[in-house]
Amino acid sequence: MKGLKVFIVDDEPLMRLSMLDALEGIGCEVTAATTGTEGLAILGTRQFDVVITDLRLPGADGLTILKASKEHNPTTEVILITAHGSVDTAVGAIKLGAYDYITKPFQMDELLLIVERVGKILGLRRENLQLKEVLEDRFSFSGMHGSNHQMRALLERIKLLAATDSPISIAGERGTGKELVAHAIHLNSPRRDHPLIKVCCADLPEGLMESELFGHEKGAIPGAARQRRGRFELAQKGSLFLDDIDALSPTLQTRLLRLLQEKRLMRVGGRDAIAIDVRIICAAPRVLQEAVADGRFRKELSDYLSPVQIVVPPLRERREDVLVIAEHVLEAQSANLGKSVNGFAQLSRELLLHYSFPGNVGELEQLVERAVALGQEGESLQPWNLCGFSTCPYLGGAPQPACGFCAEGLTAETSKPVVTAPMTLAMAREAFERDYIVDVLKQVEGNRTNAATILGLSRKALWDRCKRYGISSARGEAEEEAD
Repeated sequence: MKGLKVFIVDDEPLMRLSMLDALEGIGCEVTAATTGTEGLAILGTRQFDVVITDLRLPGADGLTILKASKEHNPTTEVILITAHGSVDTAVGAIKLGAYDYITKPFQMDELLLIVERVGKILGLRRENLQLKEVLEDRFSFSGMHGSNHQMRALLERIKLLAATDSPISIAGERGTGKELVAHAIHLNSPRRDHPLIKVCCADLPEGLMESELFGHEKGAIPGAARQRRGRFELAQKGSLFLDDIDALSPTLQTRLLRLLQEKRLMRVGGRDAIAIDVRIICAAPRVLQEAVADGRFRKELSDYLSPVQIVVPPLRERREDVLVIAEHVLEAQSANLGKSVNGFAQLSRELLLHYSFPGNVGELEQLVERAVALGQEGESLQPWNLCGFSTCPYLGGAPQPACGFCAEGLTAETSKPVVTAPMTLAMAREAFERDYIVDVLKQVEGNRTNAATILGLSRKALWDRCKRYGISSARGEAEEEAD
């Protein structure tokens, strides 16, 4: 409980000093007052994590201290000390917001146990608050990176629409960040203090999706052993994000339209209608009007969901954002792994700029996260870190069918890349070192012990370089396993 700020209000000197000594003994920062009046004066100028107050005090009683503590800082937890004859009053105080009470006489360990429990709860609250701040940073406008004019216009549009309560339809290819846009809208809307509930309409068959969206009563469907609230009820007062909404069956489209028009839902197997106050944010790979034209989506539902539309451009249409996003992901992933890498090598930057990214931002994030994991501490990320293959063309191997870069012909079948950017001195040194190690290993038929002797390296140093450059030999690997 180190650093926990505790305030004691008790007019009995021996009790007050005993509590002060015991709490300081477990690392708490303790302040004490002898009367209710003094306690109120101190509460008006300082904040505490925990207030421990006797119920009966001169000047102002414990209930007054409780109310003042909560008014000054609602997160402060209050523990009441009471005599046996005042237990009913103490129980009533819990209804007013007190955390707990303890009756005289008590063992000091009892009080310390309650304080430690409060400390754990306050710690969890702080962790949850920090997590919320991280999520809000990730999904607020600051989490959407880009300098492209389309992205700047998109952000301005999101800011305007977030303040309204209209349904919003988001269109964009896979991986463009439609969910990110939905989070940004919700977190910057008047509904931000209520939940954002997400559901992918393509994940479940019609029968299960109906229950998922609208809920069900006990026994309404096979295996329904209890009542279950659907996503609409869970999103009450907040927002509901319906991803891949164009995958909904015609039957569910009809039921969804009725719910949105009437703002009331009926659980599967239910009899009573439930009022719903939810903002709808939906998403699909294409604008809903195209699904209407194809006969796969009801026009009335499309009209209801699309009074305003947002189209998220694919990454290939905003190439100037590629390195902006890549650098941000590199920084975040490096922090997550506790690993320091020296940015992207020039060839890696060229490779990223020439690639079409069919998987959009999602694919770029995965590439960079993998590259950071594979990269060497304190060094630049190389093309083979991005592709993830130790035998890619950048390392003298054959093109890899599963590699997107190879599929687009961005690498040659030799160790030299197609990208014509000049090599830096460090890159040329690395290329020479790799080729020389490969030649020496061939001369000694893959024996890394002999190779290390010729190269003037320890076996571990040679092993690290082979790992770095993706050099492997059956004999060398067997030697490592034997060790």
